[in-house]
Amino acid sequence: MEGKLSFTVATPERLMIDEGVDEVMLPSVEGYMGVRPGHAPLLAKLDIGEISYVAGGKTKYVATSGGFAEVLRTGVRVLAETAEHAEEIDVERAERSKVKAEEALKSEKEPDLFQRAEVRLKRAISRIQTHKHIG
Repeated sequence: MEGKLSFTVATPERLMIDEGVDEVMLPSVEGYMGVRPGHAPLLAKLDIGEISYVAGGKTKYVATSGGFAEVLRTGVRVLAETAEHAEEIDVERAERSKVKAEEALKSEKEPDLFQRAEVRLKRAISRIQTHKHIG
């Protein structure tokens, strides 16, 4: 795979992606980071957000809700808590989750439950944004 990165994304349920790619964008807790062949090795904690990658000249998108990424000079391995390809996302369900989370944020006073509602809202928004790439 000269000039390509080996790219895998796995969740506890399945191996989602296992292919050679040109580049990957990851939502780390430090912000988005781009990876191309020859990148310095590192481990990164992933945030809720969108993974994008270029394979065969086409950009593809995956919504994720955290996990870890191992970056090596020749590849990227992602172990995600959850992940969905853009075309797998049930956008109506994500919209309902967003509304429920927004309602919870308006009324919740207990810090732990407020924080959970924030996470649910961030995840719903990420899923909705990722789904918008279908076209």
